[in-house]
Amino acid sequence: MASAVKDSRPGYGQLLRTPGAWTFLLPGFLARQPFAMLTIGITLLVQSTTGSYGSAGAVTAATGVSMALFAPQSGKLADRFGQRAVLLPGVLVHVAGVAALITLALAHAPLWALLAVAVPTGASTPQVGPMVRARWAARLGGSPLMPTAAAFESVTDEFTFVVGPVLATALCTGIHPAAGLIAEAVLTLAGGLLFASQRRTQPPVHRAQSGGRPQGSALSVPGVRVLIAAFLGIGTVFGGMQVSLTAFTQHIGHPGINGVLYGIFAAGNMLAGIACGAIAWKVGPRRRVLVGYGLLTLATTPLWAVTAVPLLAAVGLVVGLCIAPALISGYTLVESLVPAAARTEAFTWLTGAVALGQAAASSVAGQLTDRFGPSTGFLVPLAGTALALTVLLTLRGHLLPRAASAVTGGATHDTQDQAGAVAEDRERELASA
Repeated sequence: MASAVKDSRPGYGQLLRTPGAWTFLLPGFLARQPFAMLTIGITLLVQSTTGSYGSAGAVTAATGVSMALFAPQSGKLADRFGQRAVLLPGVLVHVAGVAALITLALAHAPLWALLAVAVPTGASTPQVGPMVRARWAARLGGSPLMPTAAAFESVTDEFTFVVGPVLATALCTGIHPAAGLIAEAVLTLAGGLLFASQRRTQPPVHRAQSGGRPQGSALSVPGVRVLIAAFLGIGTVFGGMQVSLTAFTQHIGHPGINGVLYGIFAAGNMLAGIACGAIAWKVGPRRRVLVGYGLLTLATTPLWAVTAVPLLAAVGLVVGLCIAPALISGYTLVESLVPAAARTEAFTWLTGAVALGQAAASSVAGQLTDRFGPSTGFLVPLAGTALALTVLLTLRGHLLPRAASAVTGGATHDTQDQAGAVAEDRERELASA
């Protein structure tokens, strides 16, 4: 497959003509839609039943933390046993968890009970996005279409974050506070089962390496650990924006525009993602990650001082435009840093880092909002991106592509096939550093 596309001009048209792509893209789109509805649905439901943004942020944080901790294990199991074997039980547990959370919230159960149910709900959240990315990597190998695939997935993710929050907010505010989570559970069940049924396009199973050695973890790659820290910063933007926009719109008496404002923010990310995938980059992904985080830090700086809705929408759009380059470049680096046997796990580590950052930001922003007002919650995205940028600048040397034998315990066919491409990428990065 890789050899068939290496000589083709990278672009969305060529990418979507990849044999078998649509068989997992369409089910994958449906199955990942609930991911964008979960945290905003929890926030709106718990705030409505408790009257506290702090409690809502705490439950959202518990969901996100458990998701972040268990997602990499889910990815590792998917690499070892196959995506279907992990996805099917996960979908069922998640739907049961959401149902229990709704029941307890409407019954005005104590906070500890909501937190207890939030843990399995978050832990079982289907990791469809990383699974789709792993399918792209398996089909494209080291082809020039991989950055385009990373951009396409970022656009798809952000399109769900345009539609999801708007849909969840409309259901929660227009029908019932629990309607958003009910829709999330239904879509998870239908989309997850449909995606799991696409067995032909799932990556090969890697049960053990030659000689019976168990495969290592993607976390053993230094570059993956650096990217995890960076993606935590992106998570603080998502979490801080969700809670702060909800509090801001409630404060001004127009809660219905919360989903619209967050949708504008996500639309900026989606538009930037489209542009990133259409550009034939001459600058390596490592440099793009650093520039992207620098711009993102600058863009989040004025959020806390904005009080007018149109201006807040404009600043949110700019923040969204700055997220995509950093996300896409980070996911692109995984293909050269990590061998195929651990890529699903690597992608889930990054997705989990975003969820963990989002959870921490939701909790902190909720506490700041309760104590000091809605605008203070916007300081969380600024602090998170600034810390992430500092880590990237300090440890940027770990993001240079190198052989991935540290994960597998020795050279593999995957790393041997990509050795030439890795060497070229390394030379280009060194030249541009």
